[in-house]
Amino acid sequence: IIAWSEKEKGLEPLDDKDGLTEFIALDCEMVGVGAGGWTSALARVCVINHSGHVLLDTHVAVAEPVTDFRTKYSGIRPEDIHDAPKFAAVQAQVSSILQDRILVGHALHNDLQALKLTHPSRDMRDTALYLPLCTHRGKPKKLKVLAREVLNAQIQHGEHSPEEDARAALYIYRYFAHTWEASLV
Repeated sequence: IIAWSEKEKGLEPLDDKDGLTEFIALDCEMVGVGAGGWTSALARVCVINHSGHVLLDTHVAVAEPVTDFRTKYSGIRPEDIHDAPKFAAVQAQVSSILQDRILVGHALHNDLQALKLTHPSRDMRDTALYLPLCTHRGKPKKLKVLAREVLNAQIQHGEHSPEEDARAALYIYRYFAHTWEASLV
């Protein structure tokens, strides 16, 4: 079910279906703005389809001065957002893609908050909230841990890739899809 390429050191698309699909996955990278860089602002978004093909992967111009690029984790550098599309344009693109689709991701509330978007909870599959994937105390596991445990994949070594993270969440969902969907009925 899962295509893992040791050579590429990343999760690869499962087939050649590269258009919009009923299920899509999303991951965002944020930078810090304001005093101390504690407030997050969207700097990159990646949306993939049910097969793992990229539908959108773009950096985003940050309206406020960035006080912490969080490069160690976000992979974002000043030159990445210098001439990037404006937030409103990217937000509109993502909103259009999400329309009437089931959204998969990990801790989706963070991504949707950064995008300033909402999505119906019935149309979300969040690997951070699905109880069989949580700790025995019901706490979410990190995506990196789930990728290793479920997919036998190593992700997030150093800088994060939103494409790889979106794929990991999607492939974890696909692994559990039958029982996950049955639990929603």
